[in-house]
Amino acid sequence: MISLDNLTVSYGGWTLFDNISFLINPKDRIGLVGRNGAGKTTLLKLITGEQQPTSGAVTVNGECSIGYLPQTMRVADTTTLAEETAKAFDEVLRLEAEIDRLTHEVAERTDYESEAYEQLLHRLTDAQDRYHILGGETRDADIEKTLLGLGFRREDFGRATSEFSGGWRMRIELAKLLLRRPSIFLLDEPTNHLDIESIQWLEEYLKNYNGAVLLISHDRAFLDNVTNRTVELSLGKVTDYKVSYSKYVVLRAERRAQQLAAYENQQRMIEKTEEFIEKFRYKPTKSNQVQSRIKQLERLDRLEIEEEDLATLNIKFPPAPRSGQIVAEIREAGMSFGAKHVFSGADFTIEKGDKIALVGRNGEGKTTLARMLIGHLTPTEGSIRLGANVNIGYYAQNQDDLMDGEFTVYDTLDRVAVGDIRTRLRDILGAFLFRGEDIDKKVKVLSGGERARLAMARMMLEPRNLLVLDEPTNHMDMRSKDILKEAILKYDGTVVVVSHDREFLDGMVDKVYEFRGGGVREYLGGIYYFLEKRKLESLQEIERRDAPARGAAKGAAKGTAKGAAAGRNGQSAGKGAPAAETQAPAEAAALSGKASYEQRKEQEKLLRKLRRAVETIEAELADIERQIAAYDAKFASATAYDEADYAAYNDLKARYDHQMHEWEKASYELEITEEG
Repeated sequence: MISLDNLTVSYGGWTLFDNISFLINPKDRIGLVGRNGAGKTTLLKLITGEQQPTSGAVTVNGECSIGYLPQTMRVADTTTLAEETAKAFDEVLRLEAEIDRLTHEVAERTDYESEAYEQLLHRLTDAQDRYHILGGETRDADIEKTLLGLGFRREDFGRATSEFSGGWRMRIELAKLLLRRPSIFLLDEPTNHLDIESIQWLEEYLKNYNGAVLLISHDRAFLDNVTNRTVELSLGKVTDYKVSYSKYVVLRAERRAQQLAAYENQQRMIEKTEEFIEKFRYKPTKSNQVQSRIKQLERLDRLEIEEEDLATLNIKFPPAPRSGQIVAEIREAGMSFGAKHVFSGADFTIEKGDKIALVGRNGEGKTTLARMLIGHLTPTEGSIRLGANVNIGYYAQNQDDLMDGEFTVYDTLDRVAVGDIRTRLRDILGAFLFRGEDIDKKVKVLSGGERARLAMARMMLEPRNLLVLDEPTNHMDMRSKDILKEAILKYDGTVVVVSHDREFLDGMVDKVYEFRGGGVREYLGGIYYFLEKRKLESLQEIERRDAPARGAAKGAAKGTAKGAAAGRNGQSAGKGAPAAETQAPAEAAALSGKASYEQRKEQEKLLRKLRRAVETIEAELADIERQIAAYDAKFASATAYDEADYAAYNDLKARYDHQMHEWEKASYELEITEEG
C-alpha cells in the first residue's frame, strides 16, 4: 500500500535517516517508537509529502488515501461543531450533487442504444458505488456516533467551534479524520487531549477499522491495545518487530544484549589489533603482518549501538511535613458557573497517605474540584474543609503556560525560592535534566516536555503534605512517566491526581472518584478495578432499558444494600453518588437502629480477616512476580537452553495463575461483605 524505499534525510553534516526501507500493508496496526529526536514525526511528514527526503522515495498506491493528525494544528473557528464535522463528507456532498445531475440527465434522454447513454449509466453507477463506500446514506448517524464517542454531548452540536478549548478543537479534527475513512491513519500522539472513556472508544474504533494505522504515542496501554507491529527508529535505521509494544520491549532488550556483546567483542578485537600495529609498526620482520592488520581494520564494518539515555529524571519528593489524619473533608460539594451546572453531591473524606485519582470526561468537574481543594474556587454548594497543618503543592494542567516566557530556567526557580533552598537550585534543576547551558535558556524556547519538567521542579521547592496534580504526564515520555510514578509511590504524603493515563494510575492509586452526569461517585480500588466496574454498570444500564421492571427490582435491592452500608458506617448511603442513587434517610436510619454493637463488632472482625487474606495473597503474587522477572532476565542473557530452568519457570507461571484465581475469589468475597 505504502512503500518507503532507501529513504535518507540529512541536515548539513548530520544524517537523521540512513537508507531506511519498510512496507505498510493494508490493515497493518503499527506503533512507531524511538527516543526523542529519532525522527518519528518527520517520518509521518515524509509519508504525507509535507517533507521531502534527501534521497530515496515514498511510493503510495494510487487508490490509497491518507488521514494525518499532527500533534498541533490550526483549527477553523467559523462554524458550529456539526457543520465543521460535516466537512469530512465534502466528497459525499459532491457525489450527491453529481448523482442528482446524472439521474436527471438519464431521465431526460431517449437515446437508449447510444454509446454516450451507456457511458452516462456507467458514470452514474460509479458515483453511486463511491457514495455507498463513503457512507453517504449514514453520514448523519456516523457524525453523531463519532462525536459522542469522542466525548461531545448532543447539546454541543450547535455550539460554535470558537467556544471550545484547544483540546476539544483537536477532537473536532480527529472526528473529521475518522469520518473520512482514509486507507491509512497517521496519528501523532492522538490521546493527548482525550479522557479515559474517549481513549477506550478510539481504541475500539481503530481495532475494528478496515484500513491501516500508523501511530506515535507515549500511552503504553493505548499502543498495546491498538498495535500488533512495532517499528523502531534508532541511529538512523529502522527495526521492524511483528509484535505489540510490551512484547517489543522484551525483544528489544534481548536484541540489545546481543548487539552489546557483539559490539564489545569487536571493540576488544580492534583494541588488540591496534596494540599489535603500534607495537610492531617499526619492526621490519613484522611489516607484512602489520600491513595486513591495518587493511583488516580498514575493511572492518564497525558496529554501532545506540547509547542508553541514562539522563533520566531523578525525582524525589521532599518528606511530607506532619499533618492531621483528616486531610480534607468534602461535604455535598458542588459547583455551578452561572447557569452552567458542573457537578454536585461530592461527599468524601481524604485521609493522610491516600493516593486518589479523579477521572471522568472532560468538562465534568475534575479540574474544578482540584481548584476547589487548593482554594482557587469556592463551592457554590456544600463545603470543603482542609485538615490541620495541610500544606498543598499544586501542578496545574496549564502550569507550563503560567510561567513567564522571558525568564530563564534558573530565574523561574530563583524568583519563587526562599531560604536555604536557593543554594540547591542547580542540583534541583539537574535532577530535572536541566544542566550546563540549559539553565540559561528562556522558558519560551523550551519544548512542552521541558516546560512540564520545569513546572514540576518549581512545585517541589517547598516540602508539601498534599500534592494536587492535574494531568502531570501530558508532555512526558514513557521513561519520565515511570520515574514520576515511582516518586509518587515512595512519597509519604497525600496525592490527588487528575489523569487519563491508565498505566500511570495503575498500581499508584487506591481510590477513584468518577465525575459523570453532574455527580461524583467513589470506587474503592485501582484504575482497572474502576474500568471493570464501569463496564459492568454500563451493561446493567442496558439491561435495565431492555427490561424496565426487572431493572427497577434490581435498583430497589441495590438501594437497600446501600442503606445497610450507610447504617453501619454512619454516612450517607449515596456517598459520592448523584442524589438519584441515594438511599432514603428514614429507611437508612431504621436499618441503622437494628444494627447492634455485637453485630458491628462481628462484621468488623470478619472484614479484618478477609482483608488479611487478600493482603497475604497479594504478597505471594508479588513474590512470584519477582521470581518470574528474575528468570526473564536470566533467559534474556542466556546462551544455552536449560530444561530445569524452563520447567521451574513454567511452574511459577502456573502458581501465579492459581494465586490470581484465589485473589479474585477473596477480593470478591471482601467486596460483597463490605457492600452487604
